[in-house]
Amino acid sequence: MATVTEYSSFELPVTRIAEDGPMSAEERQVRRDLAAAYRLCALFGWDDLIYTHISARVPGPGGHFLVNPLGLGFDEITASSLVKIDLDGTVVGESPFRPNAAGFVIHGAIHAAREDAHAVVHLHTEAGMALSTLADGLLPLTQHAMRFHERLGYHDYEGIALASGERERLVSDLGDHAGLILRNHGTLTVGRSVGHAMTETFYLDKAARAQLLALSSGRPLTIPPPEVVALTVRQWLGDLAGSHDREWPALLRKIERLDPSYAD
Repeated sequence: MATVTEYSSFELPVTRIAEDGPMSAEERQVRRDLAAAYRLCALFGWDDLIYTHISARVPGPGGHFLVNPLGLGFDEITASSLVKIDLDGTVVGESPFRPNAAGFVIHGAIHAAREDAHAVVHLHTEAGMALSTLADGLLPLTQHAMRFHERLGYHDYEGIALASGERERLVSDLGDHAGLILRNHGTLTVGRSVGHAMTETFYLDKAARAQLLALSSGRPLTIPPPEVVALTVRQWLGDLAGSHDREWPALLRKIERLDPSYAD
């Protein structure tokens, strides 16, 4: 039986190993993309003080990934302040910061289990948290919601994610889906890149907000026929297969205009 680690603090206990050589150009680019994602989350009002987390896998064979340092707001994060850790939670290289223990539990589990999950976005937006309390979950009410039809898993709340024993259940509930509704908690999306994961997050949050607005009207809801929902899913997936994250350059230009310090 695997040993279950229970963290008593939000701070991940730190052990360190030295960097194995200089930083690659590929890692430098991932760092900049990830820092931009944090700044965009702050701009969109998706942050939660210093909590929640976005991670990205470092290209190469080491099994390393980057996460935010616990204690910095999303609007403060830069490419150089991101913390690199391995799948055992060991900090790689020098950093004055500690990573978030819940971030390691959630993100480390997914990066270890899903080779295609190069980026993972976990947030506590108001719309995402409200959606997570609804027994029916996300309904195919809008074109945006249909993007996620049969592409979302659901994970029951087990308390703050500070126990390594939750990892297996979380990964099982995610399966091969694009996202996960963490019941009574928030949302999570995965992507082939930071840009892809951020785009999935944008559409999921917008779909959640639209559903909540519709429900708040108290009026009967119109759900398209199953065959129309299925067609829309196919259309979304067909475009996703060849879009090459076309939205991401525009988002990078937006944050570059507002504050280029994210890339420092």
